[in-house]
Amino acid sequence: MEDSPTDEWPPTAVEQGQVHVWRSAGSTEKLSPERALLSTSVVQVSLGDHHGLLLAQGGRVFSFGELPWRALSVPLSAPVLEASLLGKAVTFVAAGGFHCGALSEQGSVFMWGENASGQCGLTERGTVENITVPEPSLVSVVDTEVIPPKVVQVIQLACGREHSLALSAQNELWAWGSGCQLGLVTSTFPVKKPQKVEHLAGRHVIQVACGAYHSLALVRTLPPQVYKTQNSPKMRERGPSPHRPMSDREELLSSDDAHYCPLGVELKDEVKTEASPRRQVPKPKSHPGRKSTDGSPGSRTIFLSEDGLSDNRLRNVSIGSWPESEGCADSGFQTDSSPRAQQLWMSDKNFPVEELESQHTAQTGETDSLSSHTSDDSYVSSVLSSDLMTSSYKNDSAGKRYTSSSIGLSGLYSSSPLCLEEIHLSLQSLKSSSLTNIHEKGSSAASRRRSLPGTPTHGSPQRHRLCACRPLSGGRVQAAASEAAGDGLPSLETEVWSWGRGSEGQLGHGDQLARLQPLCVKSLTGQEVIKVAAGSHHSLALTAHCRVYSWGSNISGQLGHVNIPVTVPQQIKLSDGLHVWDLSGGQSHSLLLADSDCVQPVLLYCGQQQQPLPVKTAMLRSLSSCQRSPNRAESYTVRPTQLCLDIEMGYISSVRSGGQMCAVLMNHNIRGFTSAIHELASKERRLYCWLISVGRLLLFRLRDRQSVSLLLGEQCTQLFSTLCETFVRLSALAGRHSTSLNYFLHSGHIRDVTSLSLLTHTEFFQDTYKKYCSAVDDFQVMGGFQSLHNLSVECLATQQTTLAQLCGSNQSVGGEVDLGSVFYWPLQQLHQYHRTLLRLTACYDVSTIEYQSLNQGCAQYESLSLSLLKQKKEAETTFLFWKTHCGKATEGLRLPQRRVVCESSNRSLTPQNAGRFSSHWFILFNDVLVHAQGTIPSKSFFSIHRIYHLSWLWVKPITEDDTGLCAIKITCPEEVFTLVASSPQEKNKWLRSLNQAVDRALGGSGERSPGPAAMSRMASYTFAADERLRDAQYTGGWLAGRLHGSGTLKWPDGRLYKGNFKNGLEDGYGECTIPNKESNKPDSYQGQWKEGRIHGFGKYKYASGEVYEGCFWEGQRHGYGMLSSGKLTRTSSSMFIGHWVHGRKTGYGVFDDITRGQKYMGLWLDDQRHGNAIVISQHGVYFEGTFRENKMSGPGLLVSEDETTFHGEFSDDWTVSGKGVLFLANGDSLDGMFSGEWSSGLKVVGLYTRPATSESESKEKQTPKLGQYVVPATQRWSCIFDECWSRLGCDAAGRGDRATAWGNIAVTITTARRQSPNVSKSQSKLLESLEFIPQYAEPVTTANYDRIRRYLCKACETPYHPLGWLVETLVTAYRMTYVGSDRRLLQQAVAEVKVYLTHFYSIVRFLFSGLQEDGSVLPEPASHSSNSRSNSMNEWQSVLVVSCSSLLLPLLLPRLYPPLFELYCQQEEQEEAQYWQRIITFNKQPDQSLLSFLEVQEKFWPHWMLILGEKKQIVSSSKDACFVSAVETLQQISTTFTPGDKLLVIQETFKELKAEANLSLHRDVLWCMDDLLPLFMYVVIRARIRNLKAEVSLIEDLMDPNIQHGEMGLMFTTLQACYFQIQKESMT
Repeated sequence: MEDSPTDEWPPTAVEQGQVHVWRSAGSTEKLSPERALLSTSVVQVSLGDHHGLLLAQGGRVFSFGELPWRALSVPLSAPVLEASLLGKAVTFVAAGGFHCGALSEQGSVFMWGENASGQCGLTERGTVENITVPEPSLVSVVDTEVIPPKVVQVIQLACGREHSLALSAQNELWAWGSGCQLGLVTSTFPVKKPQKVEHLAGRHVIQVACGAYHSLALVRTLPPQVYKTQNSPKMRERGPSPHRPMSDREELLSSDDAHYCPLGVELKDEVKTEASPRRQVPKPKSHPGRKSTDGSPGSRTIFLSEDGLSDNRLRNVSIGSWPESEGCADSGFQTDSSPRAQQLWMSDKNFPVEELESQHTAQTGETDSLSSHTSDDSYVSSVLSSDLMTSSYKNDSAGKRYTSSSIGLSGLYSSSPLCLEEIHLSLQSLKSSSLTNIHEKGSSAASRRRSLPGTPTHGSPQRHRLCACRPLSGGRVQAAASEAAGDGLPSLETEVWSWGRGSEGQLGHGDQLARLQPLCVKSLTGQEVIKVAAGSHHSLALTAHCRVYSWGSNISGQLGHVNIPVTVPQQIKLSDGLHVWDLSGGQSHSLLLADSDCVQPVLLYCGQQQQPLPVKTAMLRSLSSCQRSPNRAESYTVRPTQLCLDIEMGYISSVRSGGQMCAVLMNHNIRGFTSAIHELASKERRLYCWLISVGRLLLFRLRDRQSVSLLLGEQCTQLFSTLCETFVRLSALAGRHSTSLNYFLHSGHIRDVTSLSLLTHTEFFQDTYKKYCSAVDDFQVMGGFQSLHNLSVECLATQQTTLAQLCGSNQSVGGEVDLGSVFYWPLQQLHQYHRTLLRLTACYDVSTIEYQSLNQGCAQYESLSLSLLKQKKEAETTFLFWKTHCGKATEGLRLPQRRVVCESSNRSLTPQNAGRFSSHWFILFNDVLVHAQGTIPSKSFFSIHRIYHLSWLWVKPITEDDTGLCAIKITCPEEVFTLVASSPQEKNKWLRSLNQAVDRALGGSGERSPGPAAMSRMASYTFAADERLRDAQYTGGWLAGRLHGSGTLKWPDGRLYKGNFKNGLEDGYGECTIPNKESNKPDSYQGQWKEGRIHGFGKYKYASGEVYEGCFWEGQRHGYGMLSSGKLTRTSSSMFIGHWVHGRKTGYGVFDDITRGQKYMGLWLDDQRHGNAIVISQHGVYFEGTFRENKMSGPGLLVSEDETTFHGEFSDDWTVSGKGVLFLANGDSLDGMFSGEWSSGLKVVGLYTRPATSESESKEKQTPKLGQYVVPATQRWSCIFDECWSRLGCDAAGRGDRATAWGNIAVTITTARRQSPNVSKSQSKLLESLEFIPQYAEPVTTANYDRIRRYLCKACETPYHPLGWLVETLVTAYRMTYVGSDRRLLQQAVAEVKVYLTHFYSIVRFLFSGLQEDGSVLPEPASHSSNSRSNSMNEWQSVLVVSCSSLLLPLLLPRLYPPLFELYCQQEEQEEAQYWQRIITFNKQPDQSLLSFLEVQEKFWPHWMLILGEKKQIVSSSKDACFVSAVETLQQISTTFTPGDKLLVIQETFKELKAEANLSLHRDVLWCMDDLLPLFMYVVIRARIRNLKAEVSLIEDLMDPNIQHGEMGLMFTTLQACYFQIQKESMT
């Protein structure tokens, strides 16, 4: 059909969404449907018995037909608008027998129309006669099982004669109305409040459909694992496992025998035989206006049979006076022309079908009364969903009997349900309590028991049940797995459940019993049903492979077949080439929508044959026929016939039926949009049907043959199994995609094209096709199709021609099928995808989202199609190659995934300098390059061959020189060789092929232009020839054939290196593990490498337990390092930190011998103590002197714990030998010759001197001073600062390029942030901020000085920055030296801190060249300086002085504070004791007494104090009530670390003190020292500061000299004066 000429898009309402309605007929003449004339397009149409609903664009709803609840008759040409639904945004409509329903966008339900049976779900309002709802009214669907109750969102709706069903967004089913078709366990009718169908709890309901008095549900099959969990031991005893596959014969028998459900009800006059499932019951009492066919009284007898079929132990229960309306029991007379008689008549096998059809066409006579008087009670409303949800099953007991009388139009057909109380009593009287026929055997009975209501299942905490479904085959399990992978596509693993009346077999359970609760139709399980439809008394099911099953009433041929029995689903036979994709059932007809050979869909009809009438006339005739029971059947056909509609050409998107009406929704082809979608859906359906047929006829037959594994071999058998799996997954994808396209076409003409599955699941489509193509390619390469040829001919036998016809001429040759071509044929569908998406892009503007999405999808599918076709060609070429060069030698190279690229059989490529008589053959595959050589020039035989993996291959062209040599250089990890081509053309060919093959082997597309492949790559390799790396396996980065980048190297002996490489050697950071043969623990190293050796800073853990952390040089300890040794758990037996040279201790270092309890701090030489040093013992002995060859030798100074001091000559450790002086603690001295060991006793020859009283004052002058023999602080830890300079890229202190230093810092920070595994998130953010290099060259002024300080603070917080490493290492060395040391080391510790500041500041000044020297004044910025000149010269201005103390001490001292302050405390221990005693004494006095004692002037005495905001007077007995804020401020001095911070505390204390004094005097106080000192002294006493002398000494030693003589200096002097005054103050 040609596209519509209009260029408008989106299409107008006149062109899209057209509805055509006609009276059901199947004549061969052209039908002239009536068209609904609306100004807007129609999205959905729904038909009832005599009326219909139209859902138009914009959510507006229109009604037409007979509307008795409004006493209107509305023609189709002018439908009436449902005004009360305006603004509700209606998305779905459903028409029942005589009522209507609509859903809003929010999931609300609106019902109107006939409500005699509660089908509108509303509470009766007014009188009893008021049984209609004239206007749409809201029906609340509320889930009361949850707390609090929750309103249920409904997504679809279905309506029958006297009931309504709603499908929630949670895929749960809700019902209201009257009759057993509700599926509810209740005896109270009507049910006006929607209730959940608990028997379907725990199952995913996809779609529901309502007939006149029965219901259908399409349910997703439970996964196989659910069956396993549900199969209890008791259930296993009853029958075989539900997973056991059944044959088709067993399946049919099990379906036919499933006559009985304990809630099924059969009404009959006599016991029937097993062969006759039909029943006869008295006709109910006639209603007014209906012609009665029975004059019997209105009483009935119910016969209940345990097996429902042959058990004669029947019980009759007299119901008494039966109500006028019918319930679950169906009534009717049985005549010769009834379906029962027809079934017996057609059971004759010799009766020809053709004669039967002619008989049915001309047959007249009495019909079944039920089918007759309810033949117009048809309605189908089907709904679709793909959401998942589970529900619980609630066990509702049967209630009391309920009877009612109905008045109105529905009274002609209304019925009341069978009283469940009588059923319950009858069931109790049965001898056997079994839920099934006890005579049933095998899987049929067991399977049926799993379908029965009330059987335990996992879906509910109260009730559990098992699904009566067909076991999944292996292919179905694979398909189910693929469905899980493609979440969002429709499921094909479905079941059909039915319940309600079953008098005509419309439930499909093989009997004519009613079902009060849903029961699975077992014969349709596994048939991939995607839609169900219900007529009055027949049912239809559509499968994904376009098959249609029908069952139920066939009085008018509406089933489309004459198969027996009609109580189970039977397939409708259609002409070849017809693929049904939509269906609907009406009163006595069925309407099918199918694809044919033509472009547009065709309509198929089966049912009554009569002359077409106008719609209104048809409605009137239908209405009049409701009031009588026809006494003969009209003519009909039993096979679907094609309808010819006299309407404007268009594309039908859906069909609907209701009563005696049919309707189609049609769209015109605007810009080719409609035709493109229809063509895509048709092609996809045909593909799926083709896949199903090929799998059934060929693939699965071959798979099931036992000789396949012997024929193919182990490898090919695995490939064939993979092929079968991917074939099943592709089939499932095609089926699910075709189903989604069906839903897309049904969804209305305004569709979101971006919701197409091709666009939303592109990756899933591509992955499925890629895996399938790879499986076919691999099987083709290994010759699998050739091996299976004879077996396939044997399997097909007579069906060889059928398969050949199915495959067409392209896949068959001479009547025999080419297996390879058959399995490659589905790949053509990718081109169809590309073609369809390309056509759809023409419908949209390039700036729209739809165009961009379609264009992107079009490019993806085109690329995939071309790629797979290329792979197919490569596989075919490879197969021919192996076929040509077959032999034992080449067979070892044949792998499924390997493809041949090119080969040098024509001597196009030879090695350089090859022998004259040698034969060389190069074969390039997609993964390796093979070099075969030998002396026999035969390509099927060679003596040796070498394989070069392409991931290790580097290809480089050699520039042609004067010799004209066309050469290519090949680089491998351990070999480099040159190949010579026979011509420049061959060189270019091989060069291009090699580069593209290498690129594909590395994961690229292989489409890059000729040129060198990636020089840098990741690959794995095992070394064989290299001496150092022999047998080592490497995985990591490469560069031009050498190890480069990050990688892992592992040796067979257990050695392991993981880190960075450069030029084939370990270089950069790496971790190495070396096994130790003598111990079970290996040696390990983490740190820097250079040129294959340990070089730089790292940490080495030895198997012996020693740990060295420091610098290395060419594999040896060199520079700063710390070595701990010993076998203690947490501490080492000894620890050394200091300088190393070539693996030996040389230079300054600290050695802590934990075992001996001695600490050595001094110089070393070749691992021996040599030079000046200090030794401290755990007994408090202090020694400083010189060492030679690891012994005390020469002059030295030794101080014991009691301050006894010896100054003289030493010859060995603690051994005195020579001249010396011994100073006793009391001031006496002994001068002479000494010998002996200090700890055991000394021999003395000398002069003992006891000084006079006047000389005792000069005792301190005579005692030698400490520090004469120590290593100067400037010479300590130079190795640490040298390492820092080295990290900055300097050869020595200050010798280097500043830009290079900053570059090294940036590289170090970036590398640490990206590669270090132990970097936290906070550290990572800090490193990220440090990656930016500051403006280091600009002059430092007061404006940017703070910026430098902030940068240094950040740098010192992370050890990855060189300055941070420096601070951390200095702190480690300092603590190692002074933690737990003697108080005599205080001056050394203070001097060492000052040296740290000096060296540290020199590094900072090197980095920031604009920073001035220590003590310089920072200049003001240029703009600020000009402003300052205008100020008065007399105005005093503050200046900012650069000081290393103020800049760096806050970075260092907080980390060094604990050991340093501890030394201060030890030094001032005696004075501190006296001071604290005085503080305690002074604080015993009240405030006024203490102020008076300290001679504080009374004018400064406070008289009031504030306690919790309340002002109170200070009395004579008050304590700690004066100057409280100043006291609390001064107490904070103990919480600070640096002298600057402590001085700030003192300054704040003076401010608080002045503020309180001003408050007392009500004026500003000008202090003089006489007034200030006593008052400040009071504050110091009340502050009770411990170790105040240590605080004062620390401030005095480390205070910035620039502020020593300023305001803070004066305040500090005041504090000192207070301390000394307190020490000397009289206590009385």
